Amino acid sequence: MPIPKKEQVAPKATHSGELVIGDLRIGCAVLPDGTRVLSQRNVGSALGRGYGGKDWRAQADSGAGKLPFFLSSKSINPFISNDLLLLVQNPIDYRTGAGGGVAHGIPATALPMICNAWLKARQAGAVKSEKQLAIAQRAEILVRALAQVGVVALVDEATGYQEVRDRLALQEILDKYLRKELAAWAKRFPDEFYKQIFRLRGWNWSHLRRPGVVAAYTKDIVYSRLAPGVLDELELKNPKNEKGHRAARHHQWLSEEVGHPALEKHINEVLLLLRISDSWDAFRLVLEKAFPLVGGKQMRLIP
Repeated sequence: MPIPKKEQVAPKATHSGELVIGDLRIGCAVLPDGTRVLSQRNVGSALGRGYGGKDWRAQADSGAGKLPFFLSSKSINPFISNDLLLLVQNPIDYRTGAGGGVAHGIPATALPMICNAWLKARQAGAVKSEKQLAIAQRAEILVRALAQVGVVALVDEATGYQEVRDRLALQEILDKYLRKELAAWAKRFPDEFYKQIFRLRGWNWSHLRRPGVVAAYTKDIVYSRLAPGVLDELELKNPKNEKGHRAARHHQWLSEEVGHPALEKHINEVLLLLRISDSWDAFRLVLEKAFPLVGGKQMRLIP
């Protein structure tokens, strides 16, 4: 059976669920472009407003776009901000399943603004009927709940999108720290960094020969404490060959805009800790206190 043309155009939600706020339930979804939407019909129900009515028909017949039915009353119109109008004057069509029909949604971020419009109307005395006062009361309940937890976070939790969101947020961090192409080699670690390590380990200084464990120290002291996942990503981009050597230094994969400045700042801060420490164990203690391992997931390489 062919899919109706309108359903072909409407994007299919990647995640869908239901917000539960007290005894109120609102269908929600995340679209392929990351837009979080709420069901128009469910928002209306949560506010105690049924679909339809002369206000809705009058607005639908105007040339200014279609306001949701729960904002179509003339008494609320003066309290609809331009920002809210831009968000809701035309519905967002989407599908939530393979066989599901087209649903009409609004951006999730519009919900607090909708509630505030009703509350402002009530405060101004524009809301007078018992029905409209009940809508304003429900709007107050909703806006208080949303003040405790952001509506976007609620949608992500209800739909299961928070796991994808966390991965995308991590990738955004990595993209800022890492560069797509290998940077030209430049010296990023001052000799003093290694001199201080030699001093605390009781080794005779040599800039030509370093014990193999120094590389492990560098990963733990520096790269594992820059940002979440940076060390893991560097290990993937810059793996060891069969002989245990890498084609480049880790810092050559860091971006000039974010990665290298962050590296330089961190090294300078660690250098201060190295200088003031009288022993390796003392340095370990202040390092863990000042720069705990990011996310607590990296392997602790310093004995």
